[in-house]
Amino acid sequence: MTITADMHSEMNLLLQFPTDSLMTGIKIHHDAAPATIAAAQRLFDKGFTDAHDGGYLTDAGIELVEHLQVVHSALK
Repeated sequence: MTITADMHSEMNLLLQFPTDSLMTGIKIHHDAAPATIAAAQRLFDKGFTDAHDGGYLTDAGIELVEHLQVVHSALK
């Protein structure tokens, strides 16, 4: 299994979501890096966030971030 550049961008973006409160999200501005804007759109299309420009994590997004944090912690 290979981690593509798109997957890497999505994982980096997911790790930026605050996890201490489900009432906070993130906003991707129009002048962000194109890879970040595209990653935000893909995460929305996959149902992990509730807005194309960040927003809040969905239940599936929260679960994904929890798994991603385990991997991130193990590898650092």
